[in-house]
Amino acid sequence: MATSPILITSFQPWRAHQASNSSDDLILALHADGQLPHNSIWIRNVPVSFELAPIRVISALCQYRPRAIICCGMAENRPHLSIEQQAKHAEKTLHTSIDLQRLLKHTKLSEISYDAGSYVCNALYYSVLESIQAHNLPTAAIFAHIPILQGACKRLVQNDFLSITQQLASITQMGALR
Repeated sequence: MATSPILITSFQPWRAHQASNSSDDLILALHADGQLPHNSIWIRNVPVSFELAPIRVISALCQYRPRAIICCGMAENRPHLSIEQQAKHAEKTLHTSIDLQRLLKHTKLSEISYDAGSYVCNALYYSVLESIQAHNLPTAAIFAHIPILQGACKRLVQNDFLSITQQLASITQMGALR
């Protein structure tokens, strides 16, 4: 029996000074080295748009029915890989079903964040969590904010992301989300 895939998304650059987006750079490097799980599906260059990003990612969510989704975005001003506990819209807050303490147990440069921001990253994460909840999907979702990848930070973030991906695959296969 084939296992459900892990869906991974990354954004396109959105500011004039950005030659690339660190979320896309990270996944590209891991993909090129063959380090991503064999059954992962990568949705690359998601538009940085409040309307288009959720359409693209939720369409892939419906098409592939992954057991887990990792949405990735760039965090220019964060020194760590940040895994978001929650996303907000108006007065409502939605939380991931994953035990993030457990997920980050073996990481070196990662942290749990309780602020997904107020831009497209938060909006996308909220839309994904809302869609999973509304359709009662057996999909676990997290959002990873990726710092600028340079120097020693690059290898640490790559290793942490791989650890998180492996842990997520293990947790979702066992059905132990919390």
